[in-house]
Amino acid sequence: MAASRYRKFLRLMEEWPTDPSKKGRDLAVTIRERVAHGFRRGENSEINEKECDRMYEALNKIHKDVYREKYPRIRESSATGTSMEVCRMVMATDTINHLDSLNKSSWQKVRDFMKGTSPRMEKS
Repeated sequence: MAASRYRKFLRLMEEWPTDPSKKGRDLAVTIRERVAHGFRRGENSEINEKECDRMYEALNKIHKDVYREKYPRIRESSATGTSMEVCRMVMATDTINHLDSLNKSSWQKVRDFMKGTSPRMEKS
């Protein structure tokens, strides 16, 4: 039974894209590592079938956007009032590294970045 579950996880991982802007923090990479660890011996691995099925269903729901479609957002914005594109840009590893290099509190760094007063924003 581990063989069929292993193949299901492999198919899911093939469909799950990685996000190169989140170096070292990408969910897809983390999931791939956990699957590789859980199936160390590939199709011959010994697994807890019930727990494996539960994890697969949860990951598949995330991948298929089940809850995003079930509970659609009213508009494309965030709690800060910024667009999804700005949120993605702020959460990119390069941006986080840049903000970490500034000697300010995390909240002040984000506020400055959102206002466009960050040195990185002024160069654009």
